[in-house]
Amino acid sequence: MKRSIETYRGHYFFRHEQLLHVNRNAENFDAPFHDHDFLEIAYIVEGEGFHHVGESVQKVRRGDIFFIPIGISHVFRPTSTSGHRLIVINCLFSPRLLPKLAAFATEKKTIGFLNRMAEGRLDYYASPDRNDRFQRLFQSLYEQYAAPLPGSEDFLHSLLFQLTIELYRSMEWTAEGLALPKEAAFQDLLHYLELNFQHELTLAHLSRISGFSERHLQRLFHINTGQSWFKYLQTVRIRKSTELLRRTSDKIQTIAETVGYKDIHSFNVVFKRLTGLTPRQYRLESESAAEQAR
Repeated sequence: MKRSIETYRGHYFFRHEQLLHVNRNAENFDAPFHDHDFLEIAYIVEGEGFHHVGESVQKVRRGDIFFIPIGISHVFRPTSTSGHRLIVINCLFSPRLLPKLAAFATEKKTIGFLNRMAEGRLDYYASPDRNDRFQRLFQSLYEQYAAPLPGSEDFLHSLLFQLTIELYRSMEWTAEGLALPKEAAFQDLLHYLELNFQHELTLAHLSRISGFSERHLQRLFHINTGQSWFKYLQTVRIRKSTELLRRTSDKIQTIAETVGYKDIHSFNVVFKRLTGLTPRQYRLESESAAEQAR
């Protein structure tokens, strides 16, 4: 028996001719099997379930990324009706938006990829994320779309541009089993530090997970960041602490521990060296600036 297919139209989703829509859905068994007249990049942010694509069914889980071209029928389903959530962030966009993104590009390969996407010459694609590279982009897309600020449309377009580049890289690196380039492997390591900065980390541990020797890893940090690996880690930790000082009322001791410092004195010394202020002075100046901006 042939299942019925519903077609979703972009004009239903795109507000104010924005040609872009971002949503966060808890998938269920009520959504119809459908295709659409727009492009879609989807990301599983929570849970596991199934992706029905054409006549095939794929098991999916957190961290999976999907590119769904125009005219491909599909639907996401959770594993069951009780207690097993499947949360998906969907980025829907019109192919008419791609020439604007291509205007940002300078590399011929990037422009060619965007042109192939706009012309419908890219196939359906699914892949696991690497070190949550897609996750942060989707989260930023959702936040910017859900609570727009001045300049949000341009911000959304820049995020979509980054997303398409990450998709292009992913497709290139997985085609015919291509190995991850060393440059990308080091970028993944920097992203690993962004996610695990609060833990006790050593050069030996970073060497083990990256596959680089400790000596070569030290060279890579100096070449790519201008800092030793440990000073780079300190920079990440202090940057994260400034975010917490601006956005929370947590005690400074608590913030120090949250970003990986057990000793408040060490935290204060490093913080002042990198920012020129003590944590308390930084918080007071941030509060004053926020008050003036209101």
